Amino acid sequence: MEKISPFYNDAVQQIKSAILESQLETARAANKQMLSLYYAIGKFVSENSRKGTWGTGAIDTISAQLRRELPGLRGFSASNIKKMRIFFERWLPVLNRQPMADELENVENSEKSAKIPIFALLNLNRSPLANDLDFTEFLELSFTHHMEILLKTSTLEERAFYIHQALINHWDKYALRDYLKADLYHHQGQLPNNFALTLPKTLHAQKAISMFKDEYLLDFVNVEELDERNPQDIDERVVENSIVQNVKNFILTFGKDFTYVGHQIHIEKLDHDMWVDLLFYNRELQSLVVVELKKGEFKPAYLGQLSAYMRVLNDDERKANENPVIGIILCKGADKSFVEYLLQDYNQPMGVATYKVMPEKLKAVMPDEKLLLEVM
Repeated sequence: MEKISPFYNDAVQQIKSAILESQLETARAANKQMLSLYYAIGKFVSENSRKGTWGTGAIDTISAQLRRELPGLRGFSASNIKKMRIFFERWLPVLNRQPMADELENVENSEKSAKIPIFALLNLNRSPLANDLDFTEFLELSFTHHMEILLKTSTLEERAFYIHQALINHWDKYALRDYLKADLYHHQGQLPNNFALTLPKTLHAQKAISMFKDEYLLDFVNVEELDERNPQDIDERVVENSIVQNVKNFILTFGKDFTYVGHQIHIEKLDHDMWVDLLFYNRELQSLVVVELKKGEFKPAYLGQLSAYMRVLNDDERKANENPVIGIILCKGADKSFVEYLLQDYNQPMGVATYKVMPEKLKAVMPDEKLLLEVM
């Protein structure tokens, strides 16, 4: 590759930055326009289909005719038009307030130029819709993301949480779907722990508290294998192997910024051998994270075992620039109050979370999203 002078290279970088910024703004503007269009079409379809103006099968007929008249048109299948209707109907109670005078004027002007007011959503120009939801964030999220959230949440607070998290963490629809399935909203920051007492800085403790959930859905674990094997520690090894084989899925379930280090890691101290079930590193916390798997209910002895592993890792493996090792016990059940009571006597940052798995039979009977749309 031909080298250019630093002077010209600086010019290239500035132009490149301007191009990328412009492309990003263009994409954002296009997304806002698309959301407004879909909201307006959803309103139009809702008002005509819900009140009996249109007959059975009208949406399918309209979709097919649209594609005949606009060859190459994408995003207007019958199921997508039904999603637009859901988009309008679910957000209507939040957006439907008495508009200000300038908003009324903008909406009236848009309605004069088109029967379906495609700019009405953009012209609302409002500050936050609710305490936790900013209209700017609402307009930046893609329609696909919006639908994932709307179909799997029931409250405005949940929607606001997932919209915000999806934007700041750059979740694609698959990551968002995983976090929705794991019910991140209800489990975020509820892990019984002693982080506030044991981590050196308040901000670091707050990050750790918000990082871990109290329950994790491990739907990739082979439940039939768990049930059929009887030795006392086999269940733990089956879960561990399933996590190792599906480590990408587990990290998505566990949270952001985790890097897999290894499993059954051998550590030794004073001629005593120990094996760590799972070891991760978290970039945000700048800490090694030990995960110990247990097949049944929580037992107090688990804390002592975890504490021993953490002591050795802190002494022998932790780098000078890293924060203290964090330990998590992952078991099938735990009394949170009892766990928090016991953790007061430990001076290392630990928490106890639970996991659940989904039987294959249950997975097989879970309703398909397309079928849900048919009845909405």
